[in-house]
Amino acid sequence: MTDILREIGMIARSLDSISNIEFKEYDLTKGQYLYLVRVCEHPGIIQEKLAEMIKVDRTTAARAIQKLETNGFVEKRGDERNRKIKKLFPTKKGEDVYPVIKRENVHSDGVALAGLSADEAETAARLLRKIRANVEADWDFVKKGGKREY
Repeated sequence: MTDILREIGMIARSLDSISNIEFKEYDLTKGQYLYLVRVCEHPGIIQEKLAEMIKVDRTTAARAIQKLETNGFVEKRGDERNRKIKKLFPTKKGEDVYPVIKRENVHSDGVALAGLSADEAETAARLLRKIRANVEADWDFVKKGGKREY
């Protein structure tokens, strides 16, 4: 059996480390750029849905969102129908940083896919989507209190 999850983990940690270093000048640290991108792409998203998208627990998401709010990247607004629901929106500052993050993402994709043909890149993407779907099923199961048997 190949160590594919180790390879995926090393890739993810390397890219996260690079991003944390490069985005530090914008006061984005510890993966906060991930949250900001999702808020920019889904204005009005609620915190719980954002945590689910990124695959983190609510507490981790709450800390990151609070820091983004404190630093002026996002703002919470009450829902018009239900004031208990707080929706997240990018601020002007957040919208201004978003293109920088997107450019970094495009660059990192290019670096990661260097030397692969278009067909190979598409095959890799398709296979990774399958792997993600498999893992997400376990993630959902465990997050809802299930116990995996291995």
